This record gives sequence, C-alpha cells and structure tokens, in this order.
Amino acid sequence: MRDIVLFHSVYGLRPAVLAAADRLRAAGHRVVTPDLYGVPAVASIEEGFALFGRIGTETVLARARAAVADLPADTVLAGFSMGAGVAGALLADRPASAGLLLLHGTGGAPEAVRAGLPVHLHIADPDPYDPPAEVDAWRRAMDAAGAGVEVYRYPGTDHFFTDPDMPGYSPVDADRLWDRVHAFLG
Repeated sequence: MRDIVLFHSVYGLRPAVLAAADRLRAAGHRVVTPDLYGVPAVASIEEGFALFGRIGTETVLARARAAVADLPADTVLAGFSMGAGVAGALLADRPASAGLLLLHGTGGAPEAVRAGLPVHLHIADPDPYDPPAEVDAWRRAMDAAGAGVEVYRYPGTDHFFTDPDMPGYSPVDADRLWDRVHAFLG
C-alpha cells in the first residue's frame, strides 16, 4: 500500500481524476486529490490554460505544497498532464518520495531527482504537448540524474486517452496504463 498525491490537469479537478483516485484506493492505496484551483473544473483546454494563467504558477505550487505538507515523506507524487509538472516540481521539497508517476506529461527537473528514484511516464505518441524529441531529451536528462525511468508510449492515442469524458478516450490503452501503474505501485 502506498500514499499517493494525485494532481489534476489544467482543466481542474475533473471526474476522471477522482475516478483514477478511486481506482487506486480500490487497489489498497491511500490517495489525496487536492484541488489546486479552488473553483469548478472547466470544459475546454483553452479555458483551462486561461484559468491557470489567472491563478498563476506560484499559487498552484503553493497549494500543492500545502496539500502534501502533512503526508508521509515517501508519498508517491503523481499527476495528470499539468499535474505531472506539479508533481515533478515538488521533488525538490520531497526527496524521500517513493516514486514519481507522470500521466500525460513529463515532470521532474533532473537536478531534483535522487539516484534510484522510480519514475513512470505514460504518454500519447505523439503527444502535442510533449513531442517525442522532448520526451527523449527529458528521459536522457532523468537517466543521467540517476532516476529509474520507464517510459510507456501509447501510439495513436490523444493526450487525455484515459479520460472517458474526452473525445480521444481509449479504453484499451487506459486499461493497459492502469495495469502498468498498479505494477509500478506494487
């Protein structure tokens, strides 16, 4: 059993994030899903980027830090898309994290990575927000920093292929992702 903090995407705290947390809880994990915006989720990615712009990176990161303040030091940092970046940004503050789980986006600055940190990246291939060349460069940097990185690419999928409320939902690929996530956390 793991303690996990699961950060939402730029859309906000959507039902898909809560369903993912429930899936992890059903596997025996303790999961926290902080609302980094404090307002209802939005309906489009454009609205999400606008909302994130109004709230600001510093406020989002401050809320993320507050959400993990009382969690065990070895809590797994996880996130969807923008939330993957938030999870990675917290590595510098939480060096004892048991792992970094990145769904639909890269995250984690190599300078904050400890040797041996288990890292899983699950990403569409190609992904419009993290093109293959950028993913490859990120992986090389994480490998050089000593992280134990595994990258899973899902060819032909859309960015949010695990979200049943998105037009690019792929139930087969979503199931493959969750099987791999459960193995990673086990």
